[in-house]
Amino acid sequence: MFDFRSVYANMRWTFMQNLHACRRASILIIVMSVIQGLIPALFALTTRGLINSVTEVVSVASADQSPIRLWLLLGCLVAMVGALADIVFTYCQQRLNDEMSLHITTDFMLHAAKLDYAFFESPDSLDMMQKARNNMAQHFTQFFLVTLKILSALIQIGTLLALLLSIQPVVVLLVAPIAIVYLVFEWRFARTRYAEENTRATKNRWMSYFVGQLTNENSVAQVKILGLSDLFIEKFRRIMTEFRDRNRLLYRHANAGGALFAVVSIVAVFIALGFVTSGVIADRLTIGDVAIYGAAVLRLRGAIESVIGWVGSLRWQTLYVSNLQAFFRVESTMKVDGSARLERCEGDIRIENLDFRYPGSETTILRNINLHIRPGETIAIVGENGAGKTTLAKLLARLYDPSSGVIYVDGRDIREIAIDSYHRQIAFVFQNFEKYAATAQENIAYGDWQRLLGDREAVERIARRAGVEDLILKMPAGYDTMLGRKFGTYTPSGGQWQRLAIARAFARDAAILLLDEPTSSIDAKAEFALFSDFKELVKGRTSILISHRFSTVTMADRIVVMDQGTIVEQGSHRELIEKNGQYASLYALHRRQVADGKDA
Repeated sequence: MFDFRSVYANMRWTFMQNLHACRRASILIIVMSVIQGLIPALFALTTRGLINSVTEVVSVASADQSPIRLWLLLGCLVAMVGALADIVFTYCQQRLNDEMSLHITTDFMLHAAKLDYAFFESPDSLDMMQKARNNMAQHFTQFFLVTLKILSALIQIGTLLALLLSIQPVVVLLVAPIAIVYLVFEWRFARTRYAEENTRATKNRWMSYFVGQLTNENSVAQVKILGLSDLFIEKFRRIMTEFRDRNRLLYRHANAGGALFAVVSIVAVFIALGFVTSGVIADRLTIGDVAIYGAAVLRLRGAIESVIGWVGSLRWQTLYVSNLQAFFRVESTMKVDGSARLERCEGDIRIENLDFRYPGSETTILRNINLHIRPGETIAIVGENGAGKTTLAKLLARLYDPSSGVIYVDGRDIREIAIDSYHRQIAFVFQNFEKYAATAQENIAYGDWQRLLGDREAVERIARRAGVEDLILKMPAGYDTMLGRKFGTYTPSGGQWQRLAIARAFARDAAILLLDEPTSSIDAKAEFALFSDFKELVKGRTSILISHRFSTVTMADRIVVMDQGTIVEQGSHRELIEKNGQYASLYALHRRQVADGKDA
């Protein structure tokens, strides 16, 4: 539910953020807003004095024109201050837009970096981020500026009312009721728009998805082959048409209210002006009063209309500020404040009685996992799809915490270890490895960027050890080749990208190496070249391989077989074959595929 309390809370938070981002520009904007609010009444007063002075000189044929010159000078100064205030306000607004864009976007990214991996797998979380990052800096600054525009307009209204009341108070009796009714209308309409926009996040993500499918290099080929373009465009048009039609109704509603207020308030203004004209005829008011009353009362009507519109806009902008606040309030559910640090890690891993369910799910993915991996040992985890292999690897990398049970590293519960310190000891080649838009050198250096990003020789040594140097030297600019079509002109093949990802993992000075399907995109020849020196590459590291390729699996010291979230077998390749269990069945299937000429 939306109320004045939430508006005030958002206003206070927004002001503090703006002051933090750019204190000088924020203070100047506030000062200029106050000055802009005073200018109309001051200019009306100087105009009134000028007209009355001219009238007096003409009517009495006075030779003393000094009052005229004084009012001209004062009017000139007021107009000059107003013009300069507008210029300073615009400059400070531009400065504030830039500073807030830097400040808020950076804070958004810093907060996102602290959140759990599981947060980014939830559709509700994705909706929240969609709402929060929708032109967030622009909406944030706009909220601040609209608040100050309301302040400036209220000052205008107050000063103009004081001036008009001194001339003819009937204007208040005529305009005030109309303004109150219009304010209530705008407030309720803003609530309708607020509720409407708040329901659109999921469909906005769908629209982005459909656009991405037709424009993303990774999906456009399949879309063309399957002829999905028309279907996705139609799905996009269906959502966009729904939004358009609903917006049309909102626009009609808003404009009808605005038109009614404009007509009624203008009629009220000219009725009041008629009373003032009668006062001049009755010699109760001066010609100057008539002149400024017409201009001032129209300015008052405009200021009231602006305030009411901006109040509606303020409530509208509150949607975005509230969404951003909601995102910043999200906290990690994983314990991240462990104090222990792994200055030197042996890589001894012990898993005891581990169960795991994904956050928000009642389905147990892993059950009663017990496993000891000795320092420097290489194990392979095998099993059918959905057995829980990748989930176990992500738990070992501490992207999740177990639902129950404990993972020990070097005898210490990993939840007691500072998470940044623990992640320094992990190198992970994900099944869906990242293809960084960066040079070939940077793609490897990102594995340990703080140490390697500026060290070309070290990167070249790693490339030679990982067997990717020949691949890189064949690229158009060697190590300086920008990879990917987003910012470059050279795109490696899937297998070449994966070999670079493996080199990136080996670049990391980590005690624990996790490889999830590390050769899925690599041909047999490249796989043999890579793993011919595998023992040397992983020497001194505790390594966990997840693979369906038995040519990779058989290089491990020990093989762990998983099925439906549990460990069902473990041992060496020979031991498991002799046991004639699930591993032996999988291996026999592999042999038949090889005999049939299929790639396993």
